[in-house]
Amino acid sequence: MDVRQLEYFLAVVDRGGFNRAASALYVSQPSLSQAVRALERDLGAELFHRIGRRVVLTEAGEALIDPAREAVRSLETARATVASVRELRSGRLDIAAMPSQAVEPLTTLIRSYTERYPGVAVAVAAAFTARDVIAAVRTGAVELGLLASVGSVADKEVRSHVLGEQRFVLIVPPTGPFAGRKAVNCEELAGQRLIVGQPGTGMRAYVDALRDRGIDFTVAVETEHRVALLPLVLAGVGLAVVTESWRGIARRTGADVLDIEPATALQICLVSRSGALSPAAAAFWTNATSPTANT
Repeated sequence: MDVRQLEYFLAVVDRGGFNRAASALYVSQPSLSQAVRALERDLGAELFHRIGRRVVLTEAGEALIDPAREAVRSLETARATVASVRELRSGRLDIAAMPSQAVEPLTTLIRSYTERYPGVAVAVAAAFTARDVIAAVRTGAVELGLLASVGSVADKEVRSHVLGEQRFVLIVPPTGPFAGRKAVNCEELAGQRLIVGQPGTGMRAYVDALRDRGIDFTVAVETEHRVALLPLVLAGVGLAVVTESWRGIARRTGADVLDIEPATALQICLVSRSGALSPAAAAFWTNATSPTANT
């Protein structure tokens, strides 16, 4: 039994005969009759009494009308739902992002995407390292990932697109060290108390590299919670080395943001699984990687 057979059955019921039903469905009368006969064989019961050119529903036929209409309506609903997702009138998009990149460029990318596709809900999952982002994409936990890396993404199981770069900056309180400055040399971080990320992150790799160069500083706080960075800086606990994705929000909270010289930057990459993407994910990828995307 298939839904097409049920649609043919209902057409005969609604049109009062096989000839009228065939005309309404734009099929030949023999094809319609064969489909109804096949349905009767599947059900093991006759659905119509055939009296000359007239048809009269049997008891089994009467009993089938409501279930048949429900099945056909369910299929129509399913088709409409799929169509709405394909046209991005509704749906859901799952993205994994590292904390700093979730500030920017993800905020700008989501704003642009939701302006175009307001019916699609975007769910952002936290991933603390580039490896975590790639794993989430590779295993199918999410469709897209946003990460920062020192070099290109080498994993062959995902595809990647470089969206740009983010340099490292220093967030300082307005009345603390380096007040009024616009830039600071990395060697000037010697003797300072720094707030850093956990091992495995780009910001932690950067400050560890500074220490390896002989720049001696004190780690005041190591935190996985990026939301704690600005409160800790403004409270005078230490200075934070972060990517410039934090520049705007840090200044709005009253902190100063200094470029660290010489400039060192991370590549910002959007990654996806290698196979076909859902319509929602494909649209996000296209929107984010277009030449006019504001990242």
